[in-house]
Amino acid sequence: MQELLNAVRTGLAAAGDPERAVGQQRYMKSAMPYRGLRVPEVARLCQTVYAEHVLPDRGSWQSAVRAMWDEGRYREERYAAIALTGYRAYATYQDPGTLPLYEHLIVTGAWWDYVDEVAIRRVGPILRTDPISVAPVLRAWSTDDDIWRRRTSILAQIGSKTDTDLDLLVDCLAPSLSHREFFVRKAIGWALREYAKTDPEWVRRYLAEHGKQMSGLSRREAAKHL
Repeated sequence: MQELLNAVRTGLAAAGDPERAVGQQRYMKSAMPYRGLRVPEVARLCQTVYAEHVLPDRGSWQSAVRAMWDEGRYREERYAAIALTGYRAYATYQDPGTLPLYEHLIVTGAWWDYVDEVAIRRVGPILRTDPISVAPVLRAWSTDDDIWRRRTSILAQIGSKTDTDLDLLVDCLAPSLSHREFFVRKAIGWALREYAKTDPEWVRRYLAEHGKQMSGLSRREAAKHL
């Protein structure tokens, strides 16, 4: 595990661009600095390192993710931690038992670039595989004081298309329709806009029934392609 962590950190440092890093940090309004790598560069480095350092079991995989995330000094290290959660060698670990790890990333990351990736590409697929276990968690998150848990509950079904659990979507939207937080309002509009690609009439009916409760931002986003 330590060899993997060292290889990622060394690789990011070697490939960094300090000038680009300044702009990235400013754009993301990030307290944590950047190394200055583009997203594809981080992805390529991670693919190489993770193929060379395969972890032996679930415990070491979770420990490596937590160490890379919690000890990260640069934002790309946290991107690498998220990439490690989705690396193909650990696909069998994508089950409800991993939700506490993802909840930790969501709450401590507390910004859209981290949270959206975890919500859509990690929590969402687990939900589709085991809705009986995961749906109650998302319903609980939908009423949480933490806006990033709320955002995750709303965004988790993006990409589900015809497999979208509409009862769950409605239940996760309802507590936040009048929420004042930008990132919650944006999530509502995004989730509805994406589902409108699958069933625009359902979204029209939903907006007709609930639109007055929603912010203008949420309504505009939801109706963008209708």
